[in-house]
Amino acid sequence: MQIISKRANLDTIKAYVPGKPVEEVERELGVKVEAKLASNENTLGPSPLAVRAIIESADHVNLYPDGSCHYLRNALASKIGVDPGQLMVTNGADEALSLIARTYINPGEETVMPDPSFPQYEFATRVMDGKPQVVPLRKDFSYDLDAMLSAVNEHTRIFYLCSPNNPTGTILTKPELEKALDQLPGNVLVVLDEAYYEYVTEPDYFNALDYIRSGYPVIALRTFSKIYGLAGLRVGYAIADEMIIKDLNSVREPFNVNRVAQVAAAAALEDDQHVTRSLETVERGKELLFGELKSLGFYCYPTQTNFIFVDFRQPTDQLFQELLRKGIIIRPGGIYGYPEHARVTIGTDMENKKFLEKLKEIVSAKV
Repeated sequence: MQIISKRANLDTIKAYVPGKPVEEVERELGVKVEAKLASNENTLGPSPLAVRAIIESADHVNLYPDGSCHYLRNALASKIGVDPGQLMVTNGADEALSLIARTYINPGEETVMPDPSFPQYEFATRVMDGKPQVVPLRKDFSYDLDAMLSAVNEHTRIFYLCSPNNPTGTILTKPELEKALDQLPGNVLVVLDEAYYEYVTEPDYFNALDYIRSGYPVIALRTFSKIYGLAGLRVGYAIADEMIIKDLNSVREPFNVNRVAQVAAAAALEDDQHVTRSLETVERGKELLFGELKSLGFYCYPTQTNFIFVDFRQPTDQLFQELLRKGIIIRPGGIYGYPEHARVTIGTDMENKKFLEKLKEIVSAKV
């Protein structure tokens, strides 16, 4: 077969490596997975209201979905206090990142992003033949905003901020965000990824919507994959000025969010009790894991999310494999450039105890 040439910039793209699926581990290793703590899913599962909506919508999957997500957008608008025209619902927040890059990055233009952070910022930039400027976080994984602002030049189009940050769990404070917004050129778009914002308890946090209402060039990205437990349905959304949303819609595929996902997300929005239970589970698990991991000699970075970034003070690839064989899945840190770290999702009470039990077995065997 004749070789078909591809776009040259594709050689610069690193494919996203997802967390190990339960089915793959059980199939390949022949073990029963007792805790999947790798992908920051809601370990309580989806809202019962969402499950009921999914079942009731099954008879209608022969019909195309509402391409504008009218009812879900209106439910979201009412919930968070914005106009429906300021919202775009997407096939997960990943699609929103792709649409933003498609809309605003020309070949050779630049984006600025923290490191470590969500790999899809760099991916979306490179797909459009843009140039990512990657700025390391400080040693404590706080933002080095001065360094990020220094990386901005006349070619910069997008300034990515992830708060709480994935994989570190650290946040950008309100004064830090305002410093960035006030110092950035007006033609630089700020993409504020808030996938985990519902978990934040820090009082010195910000409301991204305040800055959108004030006219700053900000897009806030949120998702139903985390606190709402709908990761398998892929529903995210972008909040921005109506003109920005109009631009994004011009490159959005029709019917990008399926019918079942739309009704499930709308139902999940109504279940405040499930959100409260989810938050309580995370806070309870956070206290347990921090205490037990510290007693084992490991360091946990302060987190405002449903996961913990842990310094195990040893290469974690082997630990990852040993835990897999015991039916526990975590996320090794080598993918983020931190081979002695791992990201651990805070699970249910039982899952947290199982993880600690198996981890202690491994640690004891090495003494």
